[in-house]
Amino acid sequence: MSGGAGALNVGAAVLTDWAIACLRHFELPEDDARCLAESLVQTSLWGIDSHGIARLTHYLNRLTHGSIQARPEIVVTRSGPGTAQVAGDRGLGIVVAHRANRLAIELARENGIGAVGVSDSSHCGAVGLYSRVAAREGLIGMAFTHSDKIAAPFGGHRPFLGTNPISLAFPREGSEPVCLDMATTSIPWNRVMNARREGAAIAPGVAVDGEGGDTTDAQAANALRPLGGPDYGHKGYGLALIVELLCGPLNGNPYGPQIGPMYAELERPRRIGAFFVAIDPMRFAGGPMFAATVEHMARALAAEPGAPRMPGDPELAAQAKRRVEGIPIEPGLTAEMRAWSSRLGVASPL
Repeated sequence: MSGGAGALNVGAAVLTDWAIACLRHFELPEDDARCLAESLVQTSLWGIDSHGIARLTHYLNRLTHGSIQARPEIVVTRSGPGTAQVAGDRGLGIVVAHRANRLAIELARENGIGAVGVSDSSHCGAVGLYSRVAAREGLIGMAFTHSDKIAAPFGGHRPFLGTNPISLAFPREGSEPVCLDMATTSIPWNRVMNARREGAAIAPGVAVDGEGGDTTDAQAANALRPLGGPDYGHKGYGLALIVELLCGPLNGNPYGPQIGPMYAELERPRRIGAFFVAIDPMRFAGGPMFAATVEHMARALAAEPGAPRMPGDPELAAQAKRRVEGIPIEPGLTAEMRAWSSRLGVASPL
């Protein structure tokens, strides 16, 4: 994947160092700053620019306004042999989520399955970051999160639910995990925000304006359509509602319209939730051959007409390309990054 006209390609290591320097300005612990920076850059390497390094400036903005805490008092409560709750204390969502996911992995190692809920956190980035960690360690990983009202429910046109992404990852012998990482809307809202920043259009059929009409104007977009669009959006809507219940009410968090907006009311903590599940395949009949069978399935699919790829393979292809060519930084983001560099007294990576 490559950027549009005027994009600058920047190396992953350069962007990581810049992000760490920016975050350290807010007195984040070194490990937390590196965790967040590496997660964002990894997401950009996968070609998921809606959730990659472009989101750092948003986190810096909320750190400035105090709605995200640089040094939260995260509280972990084990509630049963395979369950736990992580209270994020308004910390950076990616840092809190990695900790909760690691706990789910530990519980799965001990008991075969681990389920961990997160409360009082913030935006946790691309959920494939977490499911892949579990799968690389031989487990099945699942990750879910929610957000403020962005998507219209099927049959309506006013925003009510978030894009509420889902990720499931499976170990694959001799290769990176198979990983499904998808929003329950046709596109993530951050793609609309990126289009607004760059003055670009969005695809038809993925968003509606304030009157419920289809729009390709990012500025006019008022709500995203659920996955499946105007005819089959009941499927995406149903998935979004399930994720909302898992991440919001189950963890004592607000839901949809009760959550503070991501890009407004910057002093207001958002109280975002997440939910992580890890499963040990060795507790099941197919466990000993599971990863090998996944690889066999991938090869069988690749031999089919059209050479279908496994979920996650396109991200791996983007990563290989961007490790060589660099990560494209669009002009609008370039301006934001230079402005923050100047504001924080950090050398610009551009």
